Amino acid sequence: MSDYLVKNLKQKTKMCKVYNKIGSLTEVKSYLLKNNVNDFKSLSEVINFRKNYNITREKIFINHSELVSQERFNLKDEIEQLQITIETRKKEIEQDLQLELDKKKHKLANLPPIEKNYFTSIFNYFLKIILKLSIQNKEKNFKYKIQDSVEDATNSLRKKVNRSQFILANFNAAVNESSLNEIKELDRKKIIIDDIENYIYGALGEQKVVRELEKLPDNYILINDYTFVLDPPIYNREKNDYINSVQIDHILIAPSGVFLIETKNWSENSINNLNLRSPVEQVRRANFVLYKILAGDLSNLKLRINHHWGERKIPLRNIIVLINHKPLEEFQFVKIVTLKELLNFVEYFTPCFSDSEIDSIATYLLSA
Repeated sequence: MSDYLVKNLKQKTKMCKVYNKIGSLTEVKSYLLKNNVNDFKSLSEVINFRKNYNITREKIFINHSELVSQERFNLKDEIEQLQITIETRKKEIEQDLQLELDKKKHKLANLPPIEKNYFTSIFNYFLKIILKLSIQNKEKNFKYKIQDSVEDATNSLRKKVNRSQFILANFNAAVNESSLNEIKELDRKKIIIDDIENYIYGALGEQKVVRELEKLPDNYILINDYTFVLDPPIYNREKNDYINSVQIDHILIAPSGVFLIETKNWSENSINNLNLRSPVEQVRRANFVLYKILAGDLSNLKLRINHHWGERKIPLRNIIVLINHKPLEEFQFVKIVTLKELLNFVEYFTPCFSDSEIDSIATYLLSA
């Protein structure tokens, strides 16, 4: 392979440096773990779960229909086998009891006649009475002892017969009963995931933005889910309020400046929804705080990008990425782009920072 091809291959494999996980994804994982939902290894699996929920529910019913059908088939064989076992056992016990009874009757019939010896006669007399009572007792309890010997098997047979009849008469109810726990767990997960629908689609949008920005060269640095808490809060003259903290989806430190990127995975209906908070206002507030961090009152003179003429300006640019749709209107101080337009916009501007200056800005933000 030529030196040119090796160099070109190395350049293609280099990509934007990325710090921190995306915020919405962290929220999704945390909420799922908190609610004991541990099945999903990726965001796409969560989305596929919601997408295929009805199909999965139907598959559970089909699976349990097959299980109940198989159970009924197995019960038929078990009932037949149990009936044979009971009848065999009854005959065995009946033979044993009859043999024991015949022995006692034979013994009674063969007692010696009354003898002249008084004591022998008395003994035989009482022995005869005892044998008669024993024979009567055994004859009286003959059927009971046979039934008692197969009681457990008979109870098991009764349950199996009842279950088989229930399935035959109420097949759908049997399937519902069989699938109840699995359906309950499926529905529980669905409710939990529905509760964080906005975070899920937000995370999906942010994930797409990160993958797009990762295509940039390695002299670009991306910081995801940047949060800065202000203590004390700072006064925002434009809105006449105080800002306690800001959270920015992505900060991209590029050769041409610093880009604040807010991602919205919104539908056209959401874009036109008057009740949703304006992302323009959101990103401009973040810009105000980031300016204070990098060049204003909060910088503590720790970061200075200098020139021999004096302290240089750090360009701050606001971007809102709407994954699929965007409004036709343009907005002051904020550029709205679709995902496909993002890289072209970022790379449009003329470079003004060296690689070391980019690293300095990133290091400062990560430690601020």
